[in-house]
Amino acid sequence: MAKAVSILATNGGKIEDYNGLELSEKPGQPLIAVNTTAGTGSEVTRAFVVTDEVRKSKMLMVDSNSLAYLAINDPTMMVGMPPALTAATGMDALTHAIEAYVANSRCPFTDGIALEAIRLVGKYLERTVKNGNDMEARTNMCWAQYMGGLAFSNAGLGMVHAMAHQLGGFYDTPHGVANAILLPYVMKYNLPSCPERYADVAQAFGFDISNLTKTQAAYAAILYIEELEKSIHIPKLSDTAFKPEDVQTLSENAMKDTGMPENPRKATVEDVMRVFLNAYLEINE
Repeated sequence: MAKAVSILATNGGKIEDYNGLELSEKPGQPLIAVNTTAGTGSEVTRAFVVTDEVRKSKMLMVDSNSLAYLAINDPTMMVGMPPALTAATGMDALTHAIEAYVANSRCPFTDGIALEAIRLVGKYLERTVKNGNDMEARTNMCWAQYMGGLAFSNAGLGMVHAMAHQLGGFYDTPHGVANAILLPYVMKYNLPSCPERYADVAQAFGFDISNLTKTQAAYAAILYIEELEKSIHIPKLSDTAFKPEDVQTLSENAMKDTGMPENPRKATVEDVMRVFLNAYLEINE
């Protein structure tokens, strides 16, 4: 919200005018961004999200004029997060890193920080959920979300976020929960286009992939994420307000999201519908 206010204060108009990529003309009012969760990375990104309550859709603005003047991350400010919020925001950070690592606009800079963010989440998220006062874990999750934010702000996101934004806009599903639910299913959909990249994710999680094919290693990464989500009590899509009869509208809106062009596998509305329903019915394909 601070980014949206900052942009409107100097550019005028309505916030709907800035739904999309780099649509403002002037830098926003200077922001000092102090993060209180280990998930969004918003303090270092050029992205901000506003819900359109009329269309029941989340608008994603990607605008360099919204960048904070100063970002402050202090893990002691995150100690008060309850386990469920710690889990959801941590999975948001992981999704940022993985989507940035396979995004079409990735580069060596984003690759390096994305992989380190993935490693840190794999090592410390479960610990942080189980003991919110574990300052080593809190600090490293703080680093992970920070690097994940830098990675996706420079490389872009993908189909997970494009779909998750619709769950948030339609049903008020918490963003990190939506990302977590969809991440394994989108990875399975994307796998034919980037098996070697997902194999690197498995390696970042600590797997020895030397005797595995790229596809086998990629599935190991997906299975690890699914087991992690069980251990930190991420709900299923069927546990949320999602309604299968909404899937056409959700999928059409997802195709318009600014994250979709960066997805490594080009999707159709029908593809997105299938991924939504696979997640709802817990179908692996």
